[in-house]
Amino acid sequence: MTDVAKARWQLHFCVLLWAFTAILGKLISLDAVKLVWWRLLIVVACLFVLPGVWRALRRTPRRLVAIFAGIGVLVTLHWLTFYGAIKLANASVAVTCLAVAPAFLSVIEPWIAQRPFDWRELALGLAVVPGVVLVVGGVPDDMRLGVLVGITSALFVAFFIALNKRHAERADSLLVTGLELGAGLVLIAAAAPFLPGGFASLMVPPAGLDVLWIGVLALACTLLPFTLSLVALRRISAFGAQLTINLEPIYTIVFAALIFNEQRELGPRFYLGVLVVLSAVFLHPLLARRPELIAPDAIASDTTDAVADKAGASQVCALEPDRKG
Repeated sequence: MTDVAKARWQLHFCVLLWAFTAILGKLISLDAVKLVWWRLLIVVACLFVLPGVWRALRRTPRRLVAIFAGIGVLVTLHWLTFYGAIKLANASVAVTCLAVAPAFLSVIEPWIAQRPFDWRELALGLAVVPGVVLVVGGVPDDMRLGVLVGITSALFVAFFIALNKRHAERADSLLVTGLELGAGLVLIAAAAPFLPGGFASLMVPPAGLDVLWIGVLALACTLLPFTLSLVALRRISAFGAQLTINLEPIYTIVFAALIFNEQRELGPRFYLGVLVVLSAVFLHPLLARRPELIAPDAIASDTTDAVADKAGASQVCALEPDRKG
Protein backbone atom coordinates (compact mmCIF):
# COMPACT_ATOMS: atom_id res chain seq x y z
CA MET A 1 0.00 0.00 0.00
CA THR A 2 1.38 3.43 -0.96
CA ASP A 3 1.80 6.23 1.55
CA VAL A 4 -1.02 8.19 -0.09
CA ALA A 5 -3.41 5.20 0.02
CA LYS A 6 -2.52 4.56 3.64
CA ALA A 7 -3.18 8.21 4.46
CA ARG A 8 -6.60 8.04 2.81
CA TRP A 9 -7.56 4.95 4.83
CA GLN A 10 -6.33 6.62 8.01
CA LEU A 11 -8.45 9.67 7.25
CA HIS A 12 -11.54 7.54 6.55
CA PHE A 13 -11.02 5.83 9.91
CA CYS A 14 -10.82 9.28 11.52
CA VAL A 15 -14.05 10.31 9.81
CA LEU A 16 -15.83 7.26 11.20
CA LEU A 17 -14.70 8.18 14.71
CA TRP A 18 -15.59 11.85 14.19
CA ALA A 19 -19.10 10.83 13.17
CA PHE A 20 -19.68 9.81 16.77
CA THR A 21 -18.79 13.26 18.10
CA ALA A 22 -22.17 14.69 17.10
CA ILE A 23 -23.94 11.70 18.64
CA LEU A 24 -21.98 12.08 21.87
CA GLY A 25 -22.60 15.83 21.81
CA LYS A 26 -26.31 15.16 21.93
CA LEU A 27 -26.00 12.43 24.57
CA ILE A 28 -23.96 14.66 26.90
CA SER A 29 -26.21 16.94 28.93
CA LEU A 30 -23.62 19.73 29.41
CA ASP A 31 -23.84 22.95 27.42
CA ALA A 32 -21.42 23.49 24.52
CA VAL A 33 -18.80 25.46 26.50
CA LYS A 34 -18.55 22.98 29.39
CA LEU A 35 -18.57 20.03 26.99
CA VAL A 36 -15.65 21.45 25.00
CA TRP A 37 -13.82 22.43 28.20
CA TRP A 38 -13.84 18.88 29.59
CA ARG A 39 -13.03 17.40 26.20
CA LEU A 40 -9.96 19.62 25.94
CA LEU A 41 -8.93 19.16 29.57
CA ILE A 42 -8.88 15.37 29.35
CA VAL A 43 -6.95 15.25 26.06
CA VAL A 44 -4.38 17.86 27.09
CA ALA A 45 -3.83 16.16 30.46
CA CYS A 46 -3.19 12.84 28.68
CA LEU A 47 -0.73 14.38 26.24
CA PHE A 48 1.35 16.45 28.61
CA VAL A 49 2.17 13.56 30.90
CA LEU A 50 4.15 12.06 28.01
CA PRO A 51 7.91 12.85 28.24
CA GLY A 52 8.19 12.78 24.44
CA VAL A 53 5.80 15.71 24.14
CA TRP A 54 7.93 17.83 26.47
CA ARG A 55 11.11 16.88 24.60
CA ALA A 56 9.49 17.87 21.31
CA LEU A 57 8.33 21.14 22.86
CA ARG A 58 11.88 22.06 23.94
CA ARG A 59 13.23 21.68 20.40
CA THR A 60 10.33 23.50 18.69
CA PRO A 61 10.88 27.19 17.81
CA ARG A 62 8.76 29.63 19.82
CA ARG A 63 7.32 31.13 16.63
CA LEU A 64 6.03 27.71 15.58
CA VAL A 65 4.55 27.16 19.05
CA ALA A 66 2.67 30.46 18.64
CA ILE A 67 1.39 29.39 15.20
CA PHE A 68 -0.01 26.14 16.55
CA ALA A 69 -1.57 27.96 19.48
CA GLY A 70 -3.32 30.29 17.04
CA ILE A 71 -4.60 27.33 15.04
CA GLY A 72 -5.83 25.84 18.33
CA VAL A 73 -8.00 28.90 18.91
CA LEU A 74 -9.69 28.22 15.55
CA VAL A 75 -10.16 24.53 16.44
CA THR A 76 -11.82 25.51 19.71
CA LEU A 77 -14.11 28.05 18.06
CA HIS A 78 -15.08 25.33 15.59
CA TRP A 79 -15.96 22.93 18.39
CA LEU A 80 -17.91 25.56 20.34
CA THR A 81 -20.01 26.47 17.30
CA PHE A 82 -20.37 22.84 16.23
CA TYR A 83 -21.77 21.71 19.58
CA GLY A 84 -23.79 24.91 19.73
CA ALA A 85 -25.39 23.90 16.41
CA ILE A 86 -26.18 20.45 17.82
CA LYS A 87 -27.88 21.98 20.87
CA LEU A 88 -29.78 24.51 18.73
CA ALA A 89 -30.78 22.01 16.03
CA ASN A 90 -29.67 18.38 16.07
CA ALA A 91 -26.73 16.14 15.15
CA SER A 92 -27.79 15.61 11.52
CA VAL A 93 -28.14 19.33 10.81
CA ALA A 94 -24.82 20.22 12.49
CA VAL A 95 -22.72 17.75 10.49
CA THR A 96 -24.44 18.61 7.21
CA CYS A 97 -23.59 22.29 7.68
CA LEU A 98 -19.90 21.35 7.90
CA ALA A 99 -20.07 20.34 4.24
CA VAL A 100 -20.00 24.05 3.34
CA ALA A 101 -16.33 24.01 4.37
CA PRO A 102 -15.04 23.09 0.85
CA ALA A 103 -16.58 26.27 -0.55
CA PHE A 104 -14.62 28.27 2.01
CA LEU A 105 -11.53 26.08 1.66
CA SER A 106 -11.35 26.47 -2.12
CA VAL A 107 -10.64 30.16 -1.56
CA ILE A 108 -8.78 30.02 1.77
CA GLU A 109 -6.26 27.22 1.04
CA PRO A 110 -4.66 28.75 -2.10
CA TRP A 111 -4.19 31.99 -0.17
CA ILE A 112 -2.64 30.30 2.89
CA ALA A 113 -0.62 27.70 0.95
CA GLN A 114 0.48 30.33 -1.59
CA ARG A 115 -0.38 28.09 -4.52
CA PRO A 116 -2.32 28.87 -7.73
CA PHE A 117 -6.09 29.21 -7.44
CA ASP A 118 -7.97 26.19 -8.86
CA TRP A 119 -11.37 26.94 -10.41
CA ARG A 120 -12.32 23.24 -10.31
CA GLU A 121 -12.03 23.25 -6.55
CA LEU A 122 -14.20 26.36 -6.30
CA ALA A 123 -16.81 24.78 -8.58
CA LEU A 124 -16.88 21.62 -6.46
CA GLY A 125 -17.02 23.66 -3.29
CA LEU A 126 -19.89 25.81 -4.57
CA ALA A 127 -21.75 22.67 -5.67
CA VAL A 128 -22.69 22.06 -2.05
CA VAL A 129 -24.45 25.43 -1.69
CA PRO A 130 -27.76 24.41 -3.37
CA GLY A 131 -27.76 21.37 -1.13
CA VAL A 132 -27.37 23.54 1.95
CA VAL A 133 -30.28 25.72 0.75
CA LEU A 134 -32.40 22.58 0.56
CA VAL A 135 -31.18 21.53 4.01
CA VAL A 136 -32.29 24.87 5.47
CA GLY A 137 -35.70 24.49 3.84
CA GLY A 138 -36.03 20.99 5.26
CA VAL A 139 -35.56 21.88 8.94
CA PRO A 140 -38.15 23.34 11.34
CA ASP A 141 -38.06 27.11 11.90
CA ASP A 142 -36.72 26.73 15.42
CA MET A 143 -33.59 25.00 14.03
CA ARG A 144 -32.63 27.79 11.58
CA LEU A 145 -30.30 29.46 14.09
CA GLY A 146 -28.57 26.10 14.49
CA VAL A 147 -27.94 26.06 10.71
CA LEU A 148 -26.34 29.52 10.85
CA VAL A 149 -24.11 28.51 13.76
CA GLY A 150 -23.22 25.28 11.91
CA ILE A 151 -22.12 27.19 8.80
CA THR A 152 -19.98 29.44 10.99
CA SER A 153 -18.39 26.28 12.34
CA ALA A 154 -17.60 25.23 8.77
CA LEU A 155 -15.72 28.50 8.21
CA PHE A 156 -13.49 27.77 11.20
CA VAL A 157 -12.93 24.22 9.85
CA ALA A 158 -11.70 25.57 6.52
CA PHE A 159 -9.19 27.89 8.20
CA PHE A 160 -7.69 25.37 10.59
CA ILE A 161 -7.46 22.56 8.01
CA ALA A 162 -5.61 24.85 5.57
CA LEU A 163 -3.27 26.10 8.32
CA ASN A 164 -2.60 22.60 9.64
CA LYS A 165 -1.86 21.43 6.12
CA ARG A 166 0.82 24.10 5.81
CA HIS A 167 2.40 23.81 9.26
CA ALA A 168 1.63 20.38 10.80
CA GLU A 169 4.55 18.62 9.11
CA ARG A 170 6.98 20.96 10.87
CA ALA A 171 6.55 19.38 14.32
CA ASP A 172 5.65 16.16 16.08
CA SER A 173 1.94 15.37 15.69
CA LEU A 174 1.38 14.68 19.39
CA LEU A 175 2.99 18.01 20.24
CA VAL A 176 0.87 19.80 17.63
CA THR A 177 -2.26 18.23 19.11
CA GLY A 178 -1.24 19.24 22.63
CA LEU A 179 -0.38 22.82 21.66
CA GLU A 180 -3.56 23.36 19.65
CA LEU A 181 -5.90 21.88 22.22
CA GLY A 182 -3.96 23.46 25.08
CA ALA A 183 -4.48 26.85 23.47
CA GLY A 184 -8.19 26.12 23.32
CA LEU A 185 -8.17 25.33 27.02
CA VAL A 186 -6.51 28.68 27.73
CA LEU A 187 -9.04 30.47 25.52
CA ILE A 188 -12.02 29.08 27.42
CA ALA A 189 -10.36 29.74 30.79
CA ALA A 190 -9.75 33.37 29.74
CA ALA A 191 -13.41 33.73 28.77
CA ALA A 192 -14.66 32.04 31.96
CA PRO A 193 -15.19 35.30 33.94
CA PHE A 194 -17.78 36.31 31.35
CA LEU A 195 -19.68 33.02 31.57
CA PRO A 196 -22.58 32.32 33.97
CA GLY A 197 -21.05 31.01 37.19
CA GLY A 198 -17.53 32.01 36.14
CA PHE A 199 -14.53 29.67 36.20
CA ALA A 200 -15.95 27.68 39.12
CA SER A 201 -18.82 26.48 36.92
CA LEU A 202 -16.36 24.98 34.43
CA MET A 203 -14.66 22.93 37.13
CA VAL A 204 -17.85 21.23 38.31
CA PRO A 205 -17.15 17.63 37.20
CA PRO A 206 -19.62 15.81 34.94
CA ALA A 207 -21.97 13.36 36.61
CA GLY A 208 -23.69 10.12 35.72
CA LEU A 209 -23.33 8.87 32.16
CA ASP A 210 -21.79 12.19 31.13
CA VAL A 211 -18.52 10.94 32.66
CA LEU A 212 -18.46 7.92 30.35
CA TRP A 213 -19.51 9.83 27.23
CA ILE A 214 -17.00 12.64 27.74
CA GLY A 215 -14.24 10.07 28.27
CA VAL A 216 -15.12 8.36 25.00
CA LEU A 217 -15.37 11.73 23.25
CA ALA A 218 -11.97 12.88 24.51
CA LEU A 219 -9.98 9.70 23.97
CA ALA A 220 -11.71 7.69 21.23
CA CYS A 221 -13.03 10.56 19.13
CA THR A 222 -10.46 13.30 19.72
CA LEU A 223 -6.95 12.19 20.69
CA LEU A 224 -6.58 9.31 18.24
CA PRO A 225 -8.28 10.79 15.13
CA PHE A 226 -6.86 14.28 15.68
CA THR A 227 -3.32 12.92 15.71
CA LEU A 228 -3.92 10.48 12.83
CA SER A 229 -5.47 13.21 10.70
CA LEU A 230 -2.39 15.40 11.13
CA VAL A 231 -0.25 12.50 9.87
CA ALA A 232 -2.63 11.90 6.93
CA LEU A 233 -2.52 15.58 5.92
CA ARG A 234 1.20 15.16 5.21
CA ARG A 235 0.35 12.82 2.32
CA ILE A 236 -2.86 14.23 0.79
CA SER A 237 -4.13 17.67 -0.20
CA ALA A 238 -6.20 19.69 2.24
CA PHE A 239 -9.04 19.99 -0.28
CA GLY A 240 -9.13 16.25 -0.92
CA ALA A 241 -9.03 15.68 2.83
CA GLN A 242 -11.97 18.02 3.40
CA LEU A 243 -14.10 16.27 0.79
CA THR A 244 -13.29 12.94 2.47
CA ILE A 245 -14.34 14.47 5.77
CA ASN A 246 -17.65 15.33 4.12
CA LEU A 247 -18.49 11.63 4.38
CA GLU A 248 -19.01 12.31 8.08
CA PRO A 249 -22.67 13.37 7.57
CA ILE A 250 -23.49 9.97 6.05
CA TYR A 251 -22.25 8.13 9.13
CA THR A 252 -23.70 10.65 11.58
CA ILE A 253 -27.13 10.82 9.95
CA VAL A 254 -27.38 7.01 9.96
CA PHE A 255 -26.27 6.84 13.60
CA ALA A 256 -28.68 9.66 14.58
CA ALA A 257 -31.59 7.94 12.85
CA LEU A 258 -30.84 4.63 14.57
CA ILE A 259 -30.23 6.12 18.03
CA PHE A 260 -32.42 9.25 18.20
CA ASN A 261 -34.97 8.75 15.37
CA GLU A 262 -33.97 12.18 14.04
CA GLN A 263 -35.48 11.40 10.66
CA ARG A 264 -38.85 12.24 12.24
CA GLU A 265 -37.71 15.83 12.85
CA LEU A 266 -36.48 16.47 9.30
CA GLY A 267 -38.33 16.80 6.01
CA PRO A 268 -37.64 15.29 2.55
CA ARG A 269 -35.95 18.54 1.43
CA PHE A 270 -33.32 18.04 4.10
CA TYR A 271 -32.35 14.62 2.79
CA LEU A 272 -32.42 15.84 -0.82
CA GLY A 273 -30.03 18.58 0.24
CA VAL A 274 -27.77 16.02 1.90
CA LEU A 275 -27.72 14.05 -1.37
CA VAL A 276 -26.66 17.14 -3.32
CA VAL A 277 -23.96 17.95 -0.77
CA LEU A 278 -22.51 14.46 -0.77
CA SER A 279 -22.49 14.29 -4.56
CA ALA A 280 -19.52 16.66 -4.48
CA VAL A 281 -17.62 14.05 -2.49
CA PHE A 282 -17.95 11.47 -5.23
CA LEU A 283 -17.37 13.93 -8.07
CA HIS A 284 -14.05 15.04 -6.60
CA PRO A 285 -11.94 12.07 -7.82
CA LEU A 286 -13.29 12.55 -11.36
CA LEU A 287 -13.09 16.33 -11.70
CA ALA A 288 -10.15 17.37 -9.51
CA ARG A 289 -7.35 15.06 -10.60
CA ARG A 290 -4.34 17.07 -9.53
CA PRO A 291 -1.37 15.41 -7.82
CA GLU A 292 -1.61 14.90 -4.08
CA LEU A 293 0.76 17.01 -2.01
CA ILE A 294 3.34 14.69 -0.46
CA ALA A 295 5.66 15.82 2.30
CA PRO A 296 9.15 14.34 2.61
CA ASP A 297 9.23 11.27 4.83
CA ALA A 298 12.14 12.74 6.76
CA ILE A 299 9.92 15.45 8.19
CA ALA A 300 7.89 12.98 10.25
CA SER A 301 9.34 12.42 13.71
CA ASP A 302 9.95 9.03 15.28
CA THR A 303 7.21 9.63 17.83
CA THR A 304 4.66 10.53 15.17
CA ASP A 305 5.43 7.50 13.02
CA ALA A 306 5.25 5.14 15.99
CA VAL A 307 1.86 6.45 17.03
CA ALA A 308 0.50 6.31 13.48
CA ASP A 309 1.75 2.78 12.83
CA LYS A 310 0.43 1.45 16.11
CA ALA A 311 -2.95 3.09 15.68
CA GLY A 312 -3.27 2.03 12.06
CA ALA A 313 -2.36 -1.58 12.82
CA SER A 314 -4.63 -2.06 15.78
CA GLN A 315 -7.51 0.13 14.50
CA VAL A 316 -8.30 1.04 18.08
CA CYS A 317 -11.89 2.18 18.08
CA ALA A 318 -11.98 2.72 21.81
CA LEU A 319 -10.15 5.94 21.59
CA GLU A 320 -14.24 13.15 16.79
CA PRO A 321 -12.26 15.13 15.13
CA ASP A 322 -14.84 16.81 16.02
CA ARG A 323 -12.59 16.73 13.19
CA LYS A 324 -12.75 16.88 11.58
CA GLY A 325 -16.28 17.30 14.18
